[in-house]
Amino acid sequence: MNDYINLTIDNIDKEHICCAIGDKKHQRGVDAKKEWIKSKLQDGHVFRKLNARGKTFIEYEPLETAWTPVIGKNYLYIYCLWVAGSFKGQGVGKELLTYAIDDARKNGMNGICTITSKKKKPFISEKNFFLHYGFKVVDEIGDYELLVLSFNDNDVPMFSDKARKMKIDTKDFTIYYSNECPYAQYEIQELTNYAKENNIKINFIKVDTLEKAKNMPCVFNNWANFYKGVFISNTILNANSFEKLISD
Repeated sequence: MNDYINLTIDNIDKEHICCAIGDKKHQRGVDAKKEWIKSKLQDGHVFRKLNARGKTFIEYEPLETAWTPVIGKNYLYIYCLWVAGSFKGQGVGKELLTYAIDDARKNGMNGICTITSKKKKPFISEKNFFLHYGFKVVDEIGDYELLVLSFNDNDVPMFSDKARKMKIDTKDFTIYYSNECPYAQYEIQELTNYAKENNIKINFIKVDTLEKAKNMPCVFNNWANFYKGVFISNTILNANSFEKLISD
């Protein structure tokens, strides 16, 4: 088996968190992400990464405290499972997922769940990988699906009723984001500057509490874009991708 590290309050300041590794422009986001993890460790949050310099990790916690509009009891929720670059094809993904599944069983949980999509989307885990290990689609909103591996056929998690709206009242371009993703800080600042320079209104809504996350008006993992009152994507935008999006 490969060598792994779980982030703890004692090692988190000296360990990298994979996602934005080596990219100095995202350092503020990395710092914010680490503070977010520190605040979540008491909830049973787990960030487990390969003991190597690469984007290879799994991140999960009990569903009841997970910042996602998925409702259920005694399940683990996987925020992200990412194996990139040269680490693909070495069994790392299997080992990371198996660790999470074993963790759920060890703690007497009913199962484990995650959000995927019918079509491949950025910042969303690969659906077929989870299906291979016994996960099943139990709920869906548009292209997004909730996958569950249930150990005992107890009541399975579902998307919240509010998440099914996929609409908001304002017609202005609106972005919901959280510090769960280290890319968010830099892109929010870039978009803020872009909006000012081009006299464009963009609403930025920070999801910074469990209550806000559970009551999101859409599928949400760490970022959500609304345009003309309708959810359009979970893609993290920069100035260029924003400009292209609104011009299409």
